[in-house]
Amino acid sequence: MVQNNNPEPRDSVEAEDIVIGEEGVFEEVDLADETPVDDEGFEAGESLGDEAAFDNFYAGRPLGGADAAPVPDAVPLGVVREAAVTRADEKAARSGKGRGRHARHASNLPADEGGSGKSDVPEYMRKSRRMRRILIVIIILLIAILAALAYFGTQLYEEATSSAVQQALTTEQETDAIAADDATDSATTAKVTTVPDLVGILGLTQDEAVEKLQHGAQAAEPRAVNEEGNPIKSEVRVALTAEPADSRTGTPTVYLGLDADGKIIQAGYSTSTSSLGYGSLSFKDAVVTENIIEKTLAEAGIPVPEDAVTLPEDPAEYTSVDTDGKTTTKEYCSFSGEVDIEGVPHTWSAVLSYDYAMANASDNLADTVRTIFVYVNA
Repeated sequence: MVQNNNPEPRDSVEAEDIVIGEEGVFEEVDLADETPVDDEGFEAGESLGDEAAFDNFYAGRPLGGADAAPVPDAVPLGVVREAAVTRADEKAARSGKGRGRHARHASNLPADEGGSGKSDVPEYMRKSRRMRRILIVIIILLIAILAALAYFGTQLYEEATSSAVQQALTTEQETDAIAADDATDSATTAKVTTVPDLVGILGLTQDEAVEKLQHGAQAAEPRAVNEEGNPIKSEVRVALTAEPADSRTGTPTVYLGLDADGKIIQAGYSTSTSSLGYGSLSFKDAVVTENIIEKTLAEAGIPVPEDAVTLPEDPAEYTSVDTDGKTTTKEYCSFSGEVDIEGVPHTWSAVLSYDYAMANASDNLADTVRTIFVYVNA
């Protein structure tokens, strides 16, 4: 045991003398009163009361003597440094950074030769590859769209051509049918109505005229006429309901013009040309060839010479056309003259009208509305 020869107190552990004996047991000096202690840490003559206290006291402290375990050898510094360097190299190998030329070359090698399997391609080359792929996709899509447009265009063209051919055939059939109908009407149409004697009702009252006309004559309410200088002061329509009605012009009608005394000074009549047996004649043929105006006036008691009615040489004077300048919408012409009946002079007038509005809408010439009007004045 080493005794402390310095009587002064020590301020730190560094100043404390610790000596290791020959058997490796520490001898300690009490820092409080510098009393020497034995190798178990007790003052001379002191000891623990029992074995448990002894174990607790020595728990975690190194044992001396034969039972003491040898102190493990320290790890050489060089080994520790070498291990640290090895770990750094492994970390750098994982991250791909900090490697030399050989390491970079190895990264370009295939995976089966120890490389990473990835080539170090510049950024501009990768962008160029992506752009080529995008352009290829766009070109393929454009080709598909053009092919689809060509296919559908061909289908539409074929369908339109087929429809046009079918429409042309249908129109030709309808034209032939119309022509056949016109020929049949012109040849077989029979006269189904009789023109009343208009001259015979001049000078009569409304009631007297209705009674004389017969044929189911029914008079409508008179309509006042207030025109300065016009001797006709009221007009009355009389429907001949017993006569066959035409599907387009209706029932044959008589028109009465009465003066201020209620006497008839004008009498008129209207009906369809087909009811008079003229069928589907053209406008010019009805006037010039069939003399429809002269014959109807004669039936009404108004005899006129055959040359009394003439049609203008220019058809534009009695023909109306649509805005396209080609489609005829109406043919209308009025005629007038004077005639002596039993020594009494009378004036007469007539109108022939062909309305093609319904025929143009239905594309059927048979739907033309053909009407004739004749008048006689006292």
